[in-house]
Amino acid sequence: MDKSAKKNLLLRILAFLATAILILGTVFLVANWQKLNFDYIRRWWAYRSLDRNEQGEVESYPYAGGVNSTFGKVGDDLLVCSPGSIHLYSPSGTACVAQTCSMSAPILSTAGNTGLVYDAGGSTLYVFRDRALAFTFTSQEGYSILCASLNAQGRLTVATQASGVKGAVTVYDSSFQPVFGVNLSSRFITDAILSPDGSTLALATAGQTGGIYDSQISFYSLSRSEGEHAPDAVCSLGSNTILKLSWPSQPLRVLGEEALVFLNADGTQAGSYSYDWRYLKGYSLDGESSCALLLGRARAGTTADLVTVDLSGQETAALLMEQQVLSLSAAGRYLSVLTVDDLTIYQNELTVYHTTEDLLGARKVLQHADGSATLIAADSARLYLPD
Repeated sequence: MDKSAKKNLLLRILAFLATAILILGTVFLVANWQKLNFDYIRRWWAYRSLDRNEQGEVESYPYAGGVNSTFGKVGDDLLVCSPGSIHLYSPSGTACVAQTCSMSAPILSTAGNTGLVYDAGGSTLYVFRDRALAFTFTSQEGYSILCASLNAQGRLTVATQASGVKGAVTVYDSSFQPVFGVNLSSRFITDAILSPDGSTLALATAGQTGGIYDSQISFYSLSRSEGEHAPDAVCSLGSNTILKLSWPSQPLRVLGEEALVFLNADGTQAGSYSYDWRYLKGYSLDGESSCALLLGRARAGTTADLVTVDLSGQETAALLMEQQVLSLSAAGRYLSVLTVDDLTIYQNELTVYHTTEDLLGARKVLQHADGSATLIAADSARLYLPD
């Protein structure tokens, strides 16, 4: 056999082997697609430089403020707020921000790499971005902050008391310059939030319609001309008192005392989920495509239903929880549930992704979109990385 024939034979053999490997790889991926989790690679890459103990776990670190502080995740960092101080810690425990403050009722909100802390009923507000203090706000003397929030892009909305009206709302751009305002004189503002794309403002209000208590969501387009204050759309929720608004993606998520409601920006209802006379004991509205509710049949006791609801208001999964749930938190496609005995991280339809009893006194959990979680104890915190 001449050299040319040998070369052609070798090329055919290599082509055959490459084709076989490709086919076998494709079959493996199709057969095991649901078992594969590329977030493991994301976690390995993001946290590869962190120090680990002998068991391969990230070491815990102390934080200032105590377990009664308010906590939130800003990117991969932990934001901690107590009445006297605000700290931002990296996953390794390095204090990136240390801000003194004086707050009676600190409230915390986060979006991506932006964190917001304000004093509900007070006068001060702080925004942190890229591990630095980016903006401060102090209300006029005699007026207080009713509520504040960040949208998915980190843009700020603030509602305050104002002279002659029951509430004034201001929307700020990414440079913290005011770009839109609304004043209400007939109804009380209970929450305010900007849509993910920054085009629409939603206000939760309480008042009376025809002498009967009525909760409402009002929508305002930010493209309207200056001075126009009538809402573009209004949706009445009746006696379903609004507890919280969340708008990480469309539609708007409205947590009420009686039901979880999903609204489009034009005021139409995309869906709703009734609690069926069960008591709301816990929730997380931050899942990628669902919300999590903890609903008890009695006010007292530890037994409750853990329910996930999709963005059309349909129940997708439910589990009976017979242990005390200390904390639950959703991010991306993951839901962490911390009980007195263990931490369980679920995926879609409440399938178990990972579980551990290595809690080290944790009393609160913050889920990350890559599947990792921050476990918070009385005076320390640590990043938990599933195997």
